[in-house]
Amino acid sequence: MKKIKVKAYAKINLSLDVLGKREDGYHEISTVMQSIDLADILEFEKNEIVKVFCSDHRVPEGEDNLIVKVINLLKEKYQKKEGVLVKLNKKIPLAAGLAGGSADAAATIVALDKLWNLNMSKEEKKEIALKVGADVPFCLEGGTKLAKGIGEIFENLKVPSMSLLLVKPDIEISTKEIYDKWDRLNFKSHHATFLVAQAIQEGNIYKIAENIKNDLELVTSRECEVINQIKEELLKKGALGCAMSGSGPTVYGIFDDLERLKRAYEDLKEVYSFVFFSKTIDKGLELYE
Repeated sequence: MKKIKVKAYAKINLSLDVLGKREDGYHEISTVMQSIDLADILEFEKNEIVKVFCSDHRVPEGEDNLIVKVINLLKEKYQKKEGVLVKLNKKIPLAAGLAGGSADAAATIVALDKLWNLNMSKEEKKEIALKVGADVPFCLEGGTKLAKGIGEIFENLKVPSMSLLLVKPDIEISTKEIYDKWDRLNFKSHHATFLVAQAIQEGNIYKIAENIKNDLELVTSRECEVINQIKEELLKKGALGCAMSGSGPTVYGIFDDLERLKRAYEDLKEVYSFVFFSKTIDKGLELYE
C-alpha cells in the first residue's frame, strides 16, 4: 500500500463539566463527546521526506501541527527512516472547539499504522494519541462517549440520530487561555453530564436538548458576547436546545424539525462566517484506499 485516504470527523460536546486542575496541568473533566459528519479529508502517500500540504494556509507547520507531531512520535518509537506526504483538505474550522486538529492527528495515527505496517495495538494507538492531545483518543474511536479523566477514560453511549446546526462566529479561541481563566474566575461546574448521559440512555432527544450545557461557556461568553446572541437566535428559530462546543466559539443547536433547521441555516449563513447543517454519527474516522 502506497497511498491511503482518511475522513477525520469533528466532535461536539453535549456536556462539559470542569472538575478541577491536575498536577500535570491538564483539567479533570466529565463530558459527553459526540462525533458529527463535518470532516477533514487527508491523503497520505509514502515518500522519502515528511511534508504536509494544507488547503488552509493558517494551519501551522512543524511541531505545532499535530499531524507532524504524530509523524515524529511514530518515526522515533518505531525507528522508521521513511517519510510521508500528507495532503489535508481542511473543512473543520480552526480553533473552533470542534477538535479539528485532534481528528487530523487521530487520522495520521491510523493511516501510518497501515502505510508503514506498524501493526499497532489499540493500546499503542491510544498511548500515542494521549501524547498529542486530550481529544485525540476520542477521535480515534468516535461515536458517542461519556469521557472522564482528561477525556481519555470512556464509556460507550448510543445517541438517537440528531440533526444539528453549527454556527461559528469569526473569532478563534485558545483552549489553554479559556481553561486558565476558568481557574482564575473560580466558577463552579453545572454538573450536566450525568443528566445528559441519562437522557441519552433513555433515547429522549428532547431531554438531551433540555440538559446540554458546557461549563467553559461561562468563560468564553464573557470574552465573546456573540455566543449568547447565537444561542438566542437558534432558540428563536426552533432549536430545542443549544450549547457551545469545547472551549468555543462554535455553538450548535439541536432541531427536531428539518424545515425550521433549513430556514435557520438560510438566515444565519447571511450573518456568520461558518454555518453548517450536520448530523450525529457513530464513528471518528473513515478509511478508504
